[in-house]
Amino acid sequence: MAEFSNYKIALSAIGPLILLAIVIAFLMGPGTNFLEFGLVLPEIHIEQISFVDNEIQVIVRNTGPIDVNIVVADVNDRIQPAAIEPDNHLTKFETALIRIPYDWNEGQPYNIGLTIDDGTRFEKSVDAASLKLEANTELIGYLGLIGFLIGIVPIMIGLLWFSFIQKLGSSKYQFFLAFTVGLLLFLAFDAIEEASEISQRHLSDIFNGQLLIMTVVILSFLILFSIGSSLVKKSQFSKISKPLAISLMIAVGIGFHNFGEGLAVGAAIAFGQVALSTFLIVGFAIHNTTEGFAIAAPMARTKAMILRLVCLGLIAGTPAIFGTWIGGFSYSPFATVVFLSIGAGAIFQVVVSIIQYIREENENTLSNTSIILGIGLGLIVMYLTSILV
Repeated sequence: MAEFSNYKIALSAIGPLILLAIVIAFLMGPGTNFLEFGLVLPEIHIEQISFVDNEIQVIVRNTGPIDVNIVVADVNDRIQPAAIEPDNHLTKFETALIRIPYDWNEGQPYNIGLTIDDGTRFEKSVDAASLKLEANTELIGYLGLIGFLIGIVPIMIGLLWFSFIQKLGSSKYQFFLAFTVGLLLFLAFDAIEEASEISQRHLSDIFNGQLLIMTVVILSFLILFSIGSSLVKKSQFSKISKPLAISLMIAVGIGFHNFGEGLAVGAAIAFGQVALSTFLIVGFAIHNTTEGFAIAAPMARTKAMILRLVCLGLIAGTPAIFGTWIGGFSYSPFATVVFLSIGAGAIFQVVVSIIQYIREENENTLSNTSIILGIGLGLIVMYLTSILV
């Protein structure tokens, strides 16, 4: 009897899937002729344009509903000979590398066009041509130094506020915890905005960039919230204090964010879209120093342990170095959007944890004026420092 009951449960679960499969089979089989009306348009997306010695390399993907054949390539509206690898026929989602022999000039704008067999032309522009970066010891060191300067250095400087926060009274300490909430909220919204801009500029519409961002943000929030809650609970029965657990979660969230930013910065260097001047480095340093403050604030009620602070700073800042390396040598807009979104979700999770901690320290209320002022000031400071970047 129990076996028959299990059989009925399994059938009730599988039955709708079987019916859905039958409907799909009909629509893709006999129903195809019934549904054929209107005009099906092809679509290809130029994902990346690279400039190497006497050659322009273009990576293109078929993002439309039908197969296409690429027949003509042009540079600045002039048809050019081109080699297509593996071939000029692209099925849905398939990519190809198009190699166009061309004596390009560094710093000059170029418009690359591709025409398919039905005469439809697709194009993408580059504001300033720049030689594609090739990995070597000097360049690896250069990109690593940039990641070190925008990631680790400012965070370590921000951690120096630890001793200052440690000497504050209870009300002032809550103010700076709230200040940290403001810093992190701005950082999360900034990550979402940056991911949206990259999605709009570089991702094909077929990836539904905005929905991708929100999906990843929510999933990362839920997963990390579960992990974070478990970590905080375990802190009650281990040597890890609750403030240290919160600071660790902040460092991890900022680390995801800095990895995504490193990808974007590395790509900007590779594509010649940004000139790294002293002013830019100073701007990143000022902006990211607040991240170190955010890590230090929750720990100010624990015993000072320099090694722990340094480790937390490395967790938050080191991903920027790896991001600049990957972004500089093998940039992926999709990966950048995903990691920025993961960072945003992680930071939202940390914000919730800090707010819960503040409520516990402040008799389950958030109406304290110092808390409201702290959050507001944190947002303002992050906005003002973001203008320098």
